[in-house]
Amino acid sequence: MTSTAQEAPTPAAGTSRVELSIGGMTCASCAARIEKKLNRMDGVHASVNYATAKASVSHADGVAVADLIATVEKTGYTAEEPAPPAPAPAPAPERSAAERRRDDDPELASLRQRLLVSLTLAVPVVVLAMVPPLQFDNWQWLSLTLAAPVVVWGGLPFHRAAWTNVRHGAATMDTLVSVGTLAAFGWSLWALFLGHAGAPGMRHGFEFTASQRTGGASAVYLEVAAGVVTFILLGRYLEAKAKRKAGSALRALMELGAKDVTVLRGGAEVRVPVDDLGVGDHFVVRPGEKIATDGTVVGGGSAVDASMLTGESVPVDVATGDSVTGATVNTFGRIVVEATRVGSDTRLARMARLVEDAQNGKAAVQRLADRVSAVFVPVVLLLALGTLVARLLVTDDPTASFTAAVAVLIIACPCALGLATPTALMVGTGRGAQLGILIKGPEVLESTRRVDTVVLDKTGTVTTGRMELQEVHAAPGTDEALLLRLAGAVEHASEHPVARAVAAGAAGRTGPLPAVDGFHSLPGLGVRGVVDGHEVLVGREALLAGSGIGLPPALAGARAAAEAGGRTAVLVAWDGAARGVLGVADAVKETSAEAVALLRGLGLTPVLLTGDNRAVAESVARAVGIAPDDVYAEVLPEDKADVVRRLRARGGGVAMVGDGVNDAAALAAADLGLAMGTGADAAIEAGDLTLVRGDLRVAADAILLSRRTLGTIRGNLFWAFGYNVAALPLAAAGLLNPMIAGFAMAFSSVFVVTNSLRLRTFTGRTQSDRRH
Repeated sequence: MTSTAQEAPTPAAGTSRVELSIGGMTCASCAARIEKKLNRMDGVHASVNYATAKASVSHADGVAVADLIATVEKTGYTAEEPAPPAPAPAPAPERSAAERRRDDDPELASLRQRLLVSLTLAVPVVVLAMVPPLQFDNWQWLSLTLAAPVVVWGGLPFHRAAWTNVRHGAATMDTLVSVGTLAAFGWSLWALFLGHAGAPGMRHGFEFTASQRTGGASAVYLEVAAGVVTFILLGRYLEAKAKRKAGSALRALMELGAKDVTVLRGGAEVRVPVDDLGVGDHFVVRPGEKIATDGTVVGGGSAVDASMLTGESVPVDVATGDSVTGATVNTFGRIVVEATRVGSDTRLARMARLVEDAQNGKAAVQRLADRVSAVFVPVVLLLALGTLVARLLVTDDPTASFTAAVAVLIIACPCALGLATPTALMVGTGRGAQLGILIKGPEVLESTRRVDTVVLDKTGTVTTGRMELQEVHAAPGTDEALLLRLAGAVEHASEHPVARAVAAGAAGRTGPLPAVDGFHSLPGLGVRGVVDGHEVLVGREALLAGSGIGLPPALAGARAAAEAGGRTAVLVAWDGAARGVLGVADAVKETSAEAVALLRGLGLTPVLLTGDNRAVAESVARAVGIAPDDVYAEVLPEDKADVVRRLRARGGGVAMVGDGVNDAAALAAADLGLAMGTGADAAIEAGDLTLVRGDLRVAADAILLSRRTLGTIRGNLFWAFGYNVAALPLAAAGLLNPMIAGFAMAFSSVFVVTNSLRLRTFTGRTQSDRRH
């Protein structure tokens, strides 16, 4: 996908990338203005996200970050580079939830305080205006006393931002709110002090439309001014809380890591901050502790709970030589780990970076909303002025004309447009990270809608990628346990993958293997050795034939059946006679058949792609439910991308799931690349979606989550556009009271954000099935 000014920038050669925290934005048009100003700079490519309040900027090496910040400040906003993470503080006493909220987000606490005071003062004003029997003599002066602090102090953020915009020759949502509420308040002051509205016996009713309530000099709009400010403060507060929830998954991901670690230095255990850990250091992880960083177990054994990182609820056994991931939890045993990656190179840091990059990007469906938001406010100001003039000419009613114009100003906020995409992206990508699904960017969501074919690499994706002993055929009169003990003992001395599979399978079924004497490896044929006084041969038929040993019909049939089924046939003989046939193969993962069924349930056609011979490929395909016509076997690594391109040429979209270095080109060639997170880094970099754990079923969840996120974005945009298209004509026609317009405008933004928050409940079919 080609990059535009609206997409998250990708640095090219000779460029750098920086992320700026932006302050002062109140709506999508603010983000559009900043983005436009930055992109006018030579060598700068910026994307500004209103929901995350961040600007992702790639710039030529000759452009200083200070210049970028200065440009943002000249536009009327603040910008700064995010501060580096502070050292972990000492444990503090447990605080109440209210104290934590107040300390963690002072901006939200300030907004809450402003809302509560405004709400307390505005309610009596609105009630007096809406219920005429409650209007006592001089009630209007009490309304003025209560409404003035709401308009002046409660609405101060809007007025301050509107004034800043005026000084910079711009207009935003704050301009609409400030002009509308000050106009209503100013009219009321004029009517009270210079008109007839201040008379002790003044009464007027309340209309849900902009119809005339009394003569212009006797009409007051204090409930409009106070009510609109309060409603918009309420909407902004609920929106801020919802956006905070939307980003909670990423914050939780970034806070998963351990804060300190026990390092082995000079034979002693030393507790140090995790930032002091270096590659090659050995550190101790006790039961219940988090593993400080990515590494390899060099001592001890345990089971590791990776649920917070991968979504997998079952702990994974680890022993010496196994890799472990930082931020996972050691459940019971003491282990010693050698650090292999630290800091920003760890898997957790890379996951957080991928999620944050995705959240800062913009989907194609957001571009129209951005363009509309950039010109929306000036158009609305002209529309409000036109409404006032046109209604005055047609009706000669200044009060109703003024009310309709104010309603146009109030209801036309473009916030919902700006929030539609980024909030859904924040929640969707954050939820995906919790389930072990990393969505690299918003453009990925568009791809999932077009995909109708999914290509599955065999080795390491559909299968385990490890050879396993699957069949044992003992000759008549031969004890199966003895066959496994003798064959396993000889194979145990070999490093060949097939030999390791036989040895591991034999040990698992019969227990510890006996020692072997006189071991010899015969390349291309097999191995031989003496075990318990028996001279044992294990390998190909040619090895036995060289010793004058033939295969009886029963074993010849077993060998033929194993090879027809795609398994490697290993022949075993001792004391001059053939004793059995062992079938070894790359085992199909237990979840692969279920995964294929789930992918079919999403309307996708699964295709198997492998470099193995056709017999092996078709055997695996049968095991998981893939049709023979959808099997591509004996494909060279460099030709995998060509197969993907041929499938794309048939029409529709193609997804590719793989894990090896040789899958990287095919992943990049596909419309949608899904990389198994247990595979090679090259594959992960080439993929659009990363499945953190090696469970193919998660591929179905990933596509389902992406489609649901895209559907939420489209629903949000439909609501936001539909709301403005329907509401503006109603307001211009005088069918909406400005206070009702203020409530509707605030509700539209809250609706969009809360609709996005529904993605937090996504579990996927894999997770749902696991609970039942």
